[in-house]
Amino acid sequence: MSLYLSHPASLDHDTGAHPECADRIVAIEAHLAARNWLGWERALAPAASDDQLALVHPLEHIAAIAAAAAAAGEGRVALDADTVLSAGSERAARHAAGGAIALVDGLLGGGHRVGVSAHRPPGHHACADRAMGFCLFNNVAIAARHALSTHGLSRVAIVDWDVHHGNGTQEIFWTSAEVLFCSIHQMPLYPGSGRREEIGVGPGAGLTVNLPVPPGAGDEIFLSRLVGEVSERVVAFAPELLLVSAGFDAHADDPLAACEVTDDGFHGLGARVGALADGLGIPLGVCLEGGYDTGALARSLVAVMEALTAA
Repeated sequence: MSLYLSHPASLDHDTGAHPECADRIVAIEAHLAARNWLGWERALAPAASDDQLALVHPLEHIAAIAAAAAAAGEGRVALDADTVLSAGSERAARHAAGGAIALVDGLLGGGHRVGVSAHRPPGHHACADRAMGFCLFNNVAIAARHALSTHGLSRVAIVDWDVHHGNGTQEIFWTSAEVLFCSIHQMPLYPGSGRREEIGVGPGAGLTVNLPVPPGAGDEIFLSRLVGEVSERVVAFAPELLLVSAGFDAHADDPLAACEVTDDGFHGLGARVGALADGLGIPLGVCLEGGYDTGALARSLVAVMEALTAA
């Protein structure tokens, strides 16, 4: 059984004239509704509690997000040049993190083989104590820590194919022996991190794997990275859960980057991570990250879900 998690609060994160906008979720769900949701089970995501957010973020950061959202009133507050909050943003972000947590619960105790948490704001740029890059809380990192602390897992792998490097996820697990973080991303590009030589330190040495690709990289290059080094490293790590930070801004139609991945390319990425999880006998969870051409985003996420359904 396949699980799709969402929540209407995603629409209340009002960013104004901004690429990370509510139309992203509207487009995804309209496309899925037209396909009868691919037969996936649908569920509403709960809101993450302070204790759950604190698996990754200090209480001071959690309180700062709440205070900024409250200060927005009927307008908006800019935390930096890219990251905007409205009155509904904290609630949206809590449900985005809660969706990632509920995804893990559904995969590890709910009888689901694969699942998707489709929320906004995204999360992979959020550092432990800093919101940035459209992200307030690091959803996939919270999900991984929840799997380790609540479900007793000892190893979780995260594959990030968003076109922008997941600097926050990398930072959070930089010294951890429990999480393998593999990222395929365009370089040069925001946020400027993600060089091959960034591999982690201490107990986490070698468990950060960065595979930057050049502008113009398309289906063949992204798939070769996933089929090759990423899959090899994941198999060697032998995780008990595989999570994907699934951005769709490497699409040829996306306005914020210069890669050339197609709908079919994302179908191929979905098929490959599905086969990787199946080969290891572990569940697979997908957390939505970027993707700013709404049509390309909707088609590509559905293509990934179709590939996972067929696997």
